[in-house]
Amino acid sequence: MHRGKGMKFVGDSRIPANRKPNIPKDYSEFPGKTEAFWPNFLLKEWLVGAVFLIGFLSLTVAHEPPLEKIADPTDTGYIPLPDWYFLFLYQLLKYEFASGAYNVFGAFIIPGIAFGALLLAPFIDRSPERRPVKRPLATGFMLLGVAATIFLTWESVAYHDWEQQSAQGEIVPEADVDTEAAGYLIYDQQGCIACHGDSLDGLAGPALAGATLTPEEVAEIAVNGLGDMPAGLFDGTDEELQELAEFVSEVSNQ
Repeated sequence: MHRGKGMKFVGDSRIPANRKPNIPKDYSEFPGKTEAFWPNFLLKEWLVGAVFLIGFLSLTVAHEPPLEKIADPTDTGYIPLPDWYFLFLYQLLKYEFASGAYNVFGAFIIPGIAFGALLLAPFIDRSPERRPVKRPLATGFMLLGVAATIFLTWESVAYHDWEQQSAQGEIVPEADVDTEAAGYLIYDQQGCIACHGDSLDGLAGPALAGATLTPEEVAEIAVNGLGDMPAGLFDGTDEELQELAEFVSEVSNQ
């Protein structure tokens, strides 16, 4: 080495620095701030769970759940209603662009895009700012999702026929129907059973059991129809009409 020349050091970035693993401190280094899992911590968990369970059971006793009648898969006139947290999706399927031929678009594509955008929000906006005004993309996605959910839920509740909903699921006592009676045989032969059910509790048509109809009213409806029921459906003799009217009236007044 020539005189006057200093020694030079060259660093190599390929050589990794010695780093200690990111291991949390042992609990023994925090005296007085730890507790045993069994039984101390687990006992607290059980106490919290017991308080919640007792409170929940008290609510169910004080306010009976709005149960409906037993599900009937043959009831084609029943209109199901989802729980409140799915009402916004239920309302979405009522619009023309999301129903009918576009049902797949409303059931899969639109919800998929919406939830996919929310999942991608942390990757699209990676700003370290915590103030909403400094994170327009994340804030905009969240506000749009919340506003759409609230609006669709409100639309579903405001324009739903709640009277029909409660009537179709109303629990009514089953009538004592004599399936061997002559009137029941006429009831079956005339096709009444397809709309009003084999127990006269209603299917596509209204329930006749408990309707408190007179024989004259039954005969009038059977011949001339009522509401959605067209006239001229009954095709039988006057004797059969009288037999049918008396049978239906007897069941409806039980």
